Amino acid sequence: MNYQHTLDYLYAQLPMFHRIGPAAYKANLDNTIALADYFDNPQHKFKSIHIAGTNGKGSVAHMLASVFQEAGYKTGLCTSPHLKDFRERFRINGGIMPEQFITDFVNNHKDFFQTLQPSFFELTIAMTFDYFAREKVDIAIIETGLGGRLDSTNIITPELSVITNVGLDHTNLLGDTIEAIAKEKAGIIKKGVPVIAGKCRQEAAIVFEHKAKVANTSIMFADQNYQVVESAVLVKDNQPFLRLTVNGNGVLRNVDSALTGTYQLENILTALAAVDLINRKGNFRIPEEALKAGLRNVISNTGIAGRWQVIERNPLVICDTGHNADGIKSIMENIRQTPHKHLHFVLGMMNDKDISGILQLLPCDHTTYYFCRPDVPRGLDTGLLRQTAIDSGLEGKAYSSVGEALAAAKNAAGRGDLIFVGGSTFVVAEVV
Repeated sequence: MNYQHTLDYLYAQLPMFHRIGPAAYKANLDNTIALADYFDNPQHKFKSIHIAGTNGKGSVAHMLASVFQEAGYKTGLCTSPHLKDFRERFRINGGIMPEQFITDFVNNHKDFFQTLQPSFFELTIAMTFDYFAREKVDIAIIETGLGGRLDSTNIITPELSVITNVGLDHTNLLGDTIEAIAKEKAGIIKKGVPVIAGKCRQEAAIVFEHKAKVANTSIMFADQNYQVVESAVLVKDNQPFLRLTVNGNGVLRNVDSALTGTYQLENILTALAAVDLINRKGNFRIPEEALKAGLRNVISNTGIAGRWQVIERNPLVICDTGHNADGIKSIMENIRQTPHKHLHFVLGMMNDKDISGILQLLPCDHTTYYFCRPDVPRGLDTGLLRQTAIDSGLEGKAYSSVGEALAAAKNAAGRGDLIFVGGSTFVVAEVV
């Protein structure tokens, strides 16, 4: 098989959660362990940091990868889902995995895969670990795919476990309460491995503290030890950046971030706490200048996209991958802080989300909606989305594709208006 045939095999033959939903979810690690054994447990051949969380885990993963790169370490980065290119999921020092590695990996072991019948995610994680081991990375930043306890990434023994936060998402698989979901996220907490947790609700914090105690390890909540003293979005060379002053354990630091969404403030605190703990452990040395450069250059170093990203300036078009209640609330805060006369909202969603609950968070006044369906099987029917939105007091028309919806919004936008594109990672994937 050539590379395109290999991708077709991966997408068509293996159940893929992000496309078909719960039918692809495996509620155990049996296949993951079998794959690891088959490849001689590559996950034990490199050091790692494990990151879980409802929101922010991707941003924190990219921040930490960028920081380690700036400190001179050969750094692997494993994230999901991808936006444009399958190889985005596996990076070393920002570079994506070679096509030939993927083709050889599948061709050379296809008989075993046919017998085992792993899911898309199980196989891609095995590929990731084998790639990082062969390339002898110094450190790998590993983002969970879903939950934590039963996630395919959860066979590593990391230097540090990070849980960014807990919100209600994937409730049909992880539980429908904060406590239940927190227990799944806490599944990445391991004996003797220190934990950094981002800002989270009290019921989640209790779960994390209990699991850390049982695992005989320490846990630190970033927001209790690090605070943003002041912050502002500034512009240099026509590029916006977030400048903030942080008080961390009594020490003031000034840092700049290429990621400008206001919700990144919490993610930056979590990343700072993680770096400080890594330095205290002593296995890695991250100088202050590498930390600052990593945050400042995170986009160019790692290719992160879709986080309050400006994709056009005339008219102003911004996209964001936030897709659950907490993510949408953060997006709305950013929209309110962005000067505009009228909001044009290009909206598409997945069919397994809390549609009515999310729509109730969206504005009615001075807003026109352009309803669309992302081009994946889980995409919510446009007509159903529009009717549910109308029932929630939102006005707009349905369009046959994300591209058509965006084109209509751009055609209608006047001077000083804002176009926002979002509601799903897969909507954003079609515009970045």
